[in-house]
Formats: sequence, structure tokens, C-alpha cells
Amino acid sequence: MKAWWLCLLLASAAQADEVRIDITGFMFAPQPLDVPVGTTVTWVNHDPIPHTIAQSSHLFRSAALDTDDRFSFTFTTPGTFQYFCTVHPQMVGTVHVVPR
Repeated sequence: MKAWWLCLLLASAAQADEVRIDITGFMFAPQPLDVPVGTTVTWVNHDPIPHTIAQSSHLFRSAALDTDDRFSFTFTTPGTFQYFCTVHPQMVGTVHVVPR
């Protein structure tokens, strides 16, 4: 029985994905982003000025990210999630989360 639980745990860990969105030149890339449920998305600010990541319906919101700072969020439900930078609202992005 213990071996069965270990296999289940390892299989779940193998399904966890991590994806990065780069912030460069006042843009989020890649855009849009399509990921399966359970994916952790990490935004990395490469610009020399601060940016934030805020989801339009308040699901997540980062503090100000200085150069090379990161913010991560794990998407646990399917859907389309739009986000923007609160400092520069013209900076927008979308994450499409699909079932596994």
C-alpha cells in the first residue's frame, strides 16, 4: 500500500509545471500564455524600473518588482485570467488555463 501512495505522489509532482513570463520593454512575454491546471507561472522583471502583476478580478497581486525580482502564482482552476501592471496599466497579459 505504501508503494502505491509513493507512485501517486511522484506522478502528481511530475505533472506540476513551471512557466516563466518575462517583463521586458514594458511588455509581458510570451503573450498570451496557455498552460494546464496546476502550472506555476513566474513573472520576472528585466526592466530597470518597477512593475507589478495584478489579476483583473483580484485573484492575485504582486508587490512592486524591481529589476530581476520575481512573482509566482499557481493556477489551480481552468479559465482565462487577465492581468496588468498597476504602475503602467497599458501593460496587459492573459493566461489561459486548460484542464489536464
